[in-house]
Amino acid sequence: MLRIVEWAAAKPQSRFVTKFLERSAFPEEAESAAAEVLAAIRKEGDAAVARYVAKFEGAKLSPRQFRVTEAELAAAEAQVSPGLKRAVKDAHRRVMKFSKASLRAPWRMKTPKGGSAGEFFSPMDRVGVYVPGGTAPLASTSVMTVTLAKAAGVKEIVACTPAGPTGTPNPVLLYALRLAGATEVYRVGGIQAIGLMAFGTKSVKKVQKIVGPGNAYVTAAKRQVYGFVGIDQVAGPSEIAVLADGTVPAKWVAADLLSQAEHGSGWEKSLLVTQSAAFAEEVKAELLEQTKTLSRRALVERVMDRDGILFAVTPTLEEGLELVNRFAPEHFEIMCKDALALMKGVRSAGAVFAGAWTPESAGDFVAGPSHVLPTGGAANMFNGLTPDDFRRRHSFVAFTRGDLAETRATIEAFAQVEGLDAHGRAASIRFEAAKI
Repeated sequence: MLRIVEWAAAKPQSRFVTKFLERSAFPEEAESAAAEVLAAIRKEGDAAVARYVAKFEGAKLSPRQFRVTEAELAAAEAQVSPGLKRAVKDAHRRVMKFSKASLRAPWRMKTPKGGSAGEFFSPMDRVGVYVPGGTAPLASTSVMTVTLAKAAGVKEIVACTPAGPTGTPNPVLLYALRLAGATEVYRVGGIQAIGLMAFGTKSVKKVQKIVGPGNAYVTAAKRQVYGFVGIDQVAGPSEIAVLADGTVPAKWVAADLLSQAEHGSGWEKSLLVTQSAAFAEEVKAELLEQTKTLSRRALVERVMDRDGILFAVTPTLEEGLELVNRFAPEHFEIMCKDALALMKGVRSAGAVFAGAWTPESAGDFVAGPSHVLPTGGAANMFNGLTPDDFRRRHSFVAFTRGDLAETRATIEAFAQVEGLDAHGRAASIRFEAAKI
C-alpha cells in the first residue's frame, strides 16, 4: 500500500513514519543460520562448504571445483557482447580514476626539537570480495569492489559469487571481475562464501578483510566473522530517499524511487520527502503507472505490500532534510533547485546524488564512487567503501634527543600515576646511559 503522510519534527510522530524508519540488518533467522553454517565450516572446512553449496545453491561441487579456472574466465569473456564490454570498461575506468584520486596521501610534520611524526599506508596482502548473484547477478559490484582493492595496491583479491544449480556464474560478472583485477574467483555464495574467506580451508587460504553487499544472511555472517577478519560495514536491503521541491518532473522522481524497490528481497525502502502534498500525489500516481511496465513488477509490488514505499509531506525542505537524516538512507537524492546548498545539511547518508541530472543509478554503475554503502540506518555510523578500506594506516614518530628530553617529564608523570614503572624508565634510562 502506498501512503502519503504529514511529518514535522515538533509534532507527534506518525506511526507509519516510525515503522518505516525502523529496520534491522540482523533478522533472528539469519543470525541463527549464519552461526550454524560458520561453526560447521570452522570445524569441517571444505566438506562443509560443499555441503552448504549443494543445500542452498543447488550445485554439487567438489572442493577442486570451487575455483573458476582461467579457461572458464576466458570462455566467459568470449560470451560478452562488445557493447557490454564497452560499458564495463567505461565503468572500470571511471571508478579507477575516482579511486586513485581519493587515496589518502602519506604526510609528516615537524616536532618541536627537530624530529618528525606522521602517517603512511600499506596495502593489505589478501582481501575477499563478495559479489551477489542471486535475484540479480550484480556485475557492477565486481567493478565497485575489486577496482578499489586494485587501486589500493592489494596483490591477492579473492572474489566469491553464487552460481546457482548450474555452477556457472554470469559471464558478464566474471568478465568484470577479471577486468577489475580479481586474482581468484570462487563459485560459492551465501554464508558459506563468508566462512570460506574468513576461516580458510585446505583449498582456499583465508583473507584479511571481507567487503561487499549481500542479503540478510550474508550480512549476518559478515558480522559474526568480524574479529577473525576485518569487514567493511553492514549492508542489507537497498534503500533510497528523495528530497524533492517539485522542480524535477514527477516521472523522474518516481523512476528513481522504483530503482531501489526492484532489487528483489522485498524489504527494500523508498522514501519521498517533499513540501508539496500535490507533488506527492503526482509522484504516487506516476509510480503506480511505471510499476505496470517493469519486468520485476512482482518484486516491487511485494515492497509496496510491506509498506516499503512512503511519501512524506513536511512544512519545509529543511524539515524534510531532518527526516532524511533520521532515516539515514543508503542513497539520498536531492532533487531540488538548490541541491548543492541543501547538501551542506546532510549528516547521515551513504551517498548523496545532487541535482536533477544525477539519478542514483549513475552511482550504481558508472559515476566513480563505490556503490557498496551502509543500509538499515547504519549510515549513522558507517561510511561507504573506499580504496583506503583496503589499506593499513601506520602512524610514525621519529623523536630527536631534544624531543624526548622535552617530553620526558610528561612520560614519567603518566607512568607514575598508572603504575607502569618500565614505561617511565624507558624514557629516563636514555639520559642515564652513554650518549648516542
